[in-house]
Amino acid sequence: MPKLKTKSGAKKRFKVTGTGKVMSAHAGKRHGMIKRTKKQIRQLRGTRVLFKTDGDNIKQYFLPNA
Repeated sequence: MPKLKTKSGAKKRFKVTGTGKVMSAHAGKRHGMIKRTKKQIRQLRGTRVLFKTDGDNIKQYFLPNA
């Protein structure tokens, strides 16, 4: 059987924690900041933990070796 390769785009976008949760950056902070309130911009900083089912899908299909 051939080895499963990790998707290159997923490597850059997701990180798997030690307990197996999947972290990602918040969406909606690339452009259009002038429309958003200061509170929205503040809350989009940093990373977030994906929901369990979403994280499981990421690990299964895009990060098989994580």
